[in-house]
Amino acid sequence: MGFYVTQRMIRQFARPVCFQLSVRYFSVTDRQNTRLAEVGKLELPKAQGTYETGQLFLHRVFGYRGVILFPWLARVYDRDLPAQSKNGQQAEAITAAPAPPSGETPPNAGKEVQKKTHTFYQVLIDQRDCPYIRAQTEAVTFLGNQESSRSLYAIPGLDYVAHEDILPYSSGEQHPLQHELFDKFLAHQPDKDPPFVAQDTLRAWQKKNHPWLELSDVHKETTEGIRVTVIPFYMGCRETPAASVYWWRYCIRLENLGELSVQLRERHWRIFSLSGTLETVRGRGVVGQEPVLSPRLPAFQYSSHVSLQAPSGHMWGTFRMEREDGHMFDCRIPPFSLESKPDDNAAGGGTPAQDDNSSPGTGTPSSSSSDPPPAGGPSAA
Repeated sequence: MGFYVTQRMIRQFARPVCFQLSVRYFSVTDRQNTRLAEVGKLELPKAQGTYETGQLFLHRVFGYRGVILFPWLARVYDRDLPAQSKNGQQAEAITAAPAPPSGETPPNAGKEVQKKTHTFYQVLIDQRDCPYIRAQTEAVTFLGNQESSRSLYAIPGLDYVAHEDILPYSSGEQHPLQHELFDKFLAHQPDKDPPFVAQDTLRAWQKKNHPWLELSDVHKETTEGIRVTVIPFYMGCRETPAASVYWWRYCIRLENLGELSVQLRERHWRIFSLSGTLETVRGRGVVGQEPVLSPRLPAFQYSSHVSLQAPSGHMWGTFRMEREDGHMFDCRIPPFSLESKPDDNAAGGGTPAQDDNSSPGTGTPSSSSSDPPPAGGPSAA
């Protein structure tokens, strides 16, 4: 008989003591019914070390099936942690975003934030699970390299996963994951552990796309039990007759750590450009939604884009949240830097713009901002 695994049980399995049981079945839900589909056998998560390329896993929070492609070593700035390390020595830290010329300061400006290095993984998501997870599955975007400077591409089913969110499992299937890149990137070798190894195409793809895939900084902050994680990515610079336009994408994950359901109602962004401009963006919800974070479905993840006519800047803001008891509060978005790569030509001036209120994969992109375009194809940006 199959063993039904819910989101709450997946989170419980993250505790090593629970891994005395072998779970061989995973629930797959559609609009009409629920069925059980065999996945494999859960393995003990690694407290130390990193997972190998080809490791199959379940996502601890979103529950989807995936496979690891390669690791990234990121700098994590957690504003919930004290600036002092446990042994009493000063931890490596940064100072929050500096005050813009207008005199307005981001939250916690001047506060030192502890920095730790942490492993994240580039992964492929099983396409069968994409309709049922609360995370955009086309969150990795990059600028096209052809003559047109207005092309933006999305890579479907690609994600970044923290080490602690990996629940490893093994499978005897030769094709345990459905993704168009699985067979192109990985080869089945049953005598290996894990039995899927990187092909030359994966290594070449990683090397070629490294600039816009690279994960370097992660920012975290918790307000009234709602944890916000932000990961910014530099996408490159595009020259226009009027100016140079620098592009970034940013991935945001909200997670409810409490017992009461909370709904995101509004967003409020402040975007500061090195050119000296400070812009405010307000609106209902994010990416066309007002997600509810409940104990059963506690997390939501989305991506959006921002462009500046300057090589660097800062973003910070708040999400207006409403708890099920009617309590309203502002959840802080940790300040984060928008930094271009040193090999790009610097350009100053211009006005930043940002938009995360269109539905993912849809909407009307503009010259200054866009949501992810349809998977696999270009979109005017």
